[in-house]
Amino acid sequence: MENYNEINKKIAQNLAYYRKEAGLTQAELAEKINYSDKSVSKWEQGNGVPDVYVLLQLAHLYGVTLNDLVGEEAEEKIREKKQRRCGFHVLIMLLSSGIVWLLATYFFVSMAMWKPGGAWWVAFVYAAAVNAVVIIVYASIWKYRLLQFFSITTFIWVFITAIYLTICVMEKAGGRLWLLFLLGAPLQALEVLWAFFRSSFTRDRRKATKSKKGNQDNGVPSVAAEEENEG
Repeated sequence: MENYNEINKKIAQNLAYYRKEAGLTQAELAEKINYSDKSVSKWEQGNGVPDVYVLLQLAHLYGVTLNDLVGEEAEEKIREKKQRRCGFHVLIMLLSSGIVWLLATYFFVSMAMWKPGGAWWVAFVYAAAVNAVVIIVYASIWKYRLLQFFSITTFIWVFITAIYLTICVMEKAGGRLWLLFLLGAPLQALEVLWAFFRSSFTRDRRKATKSKKGNQDNGVPSVAAEEENEG
């Protein structure tokens, strides 16, 4: 009997976890599978287990296997999956960065052999800027906000440095070119403001979503629902 209760508890935890990961309330899930929200609540409290057909329907809805729903704890499996995915992302970024530096090295060696004495080392500065762009793209796709912030910062200053060095080499004089770096200050300020705004907006939206889901899961009607009922 004790083992049966433990299995029910594990399944209940998995059902609740995957539902929340899918961004669904109990009422929304119940509507999708044509059951009452009371049944969903009962399953997630461990006071019963849905039949195999419902479990298969839920597995298809969440994009997981039946074993994921009834097997080991979902949260632990999701954490391990995220760690593996993160490692894969790091590998992709490293390989892409390696290609950038390989091309920069090839250009440097080729030009140094073809025309010795030139300041071809500047190619590596441009490579750093291109590398930053590559990381910005991946960080944007995979939503690594902090990495994206530092990559944009790196690109701003490295690109300005590359332009400065290029002009210095071509003109053989620095002059007042150091003023180019003043362009980086407003760009950096804009990036910081944008990152702060995005972070605040995302945090407020998550709080509102969690509050709405919590009210619906606990059976608290929303304002819109109350107005509709009054009408």
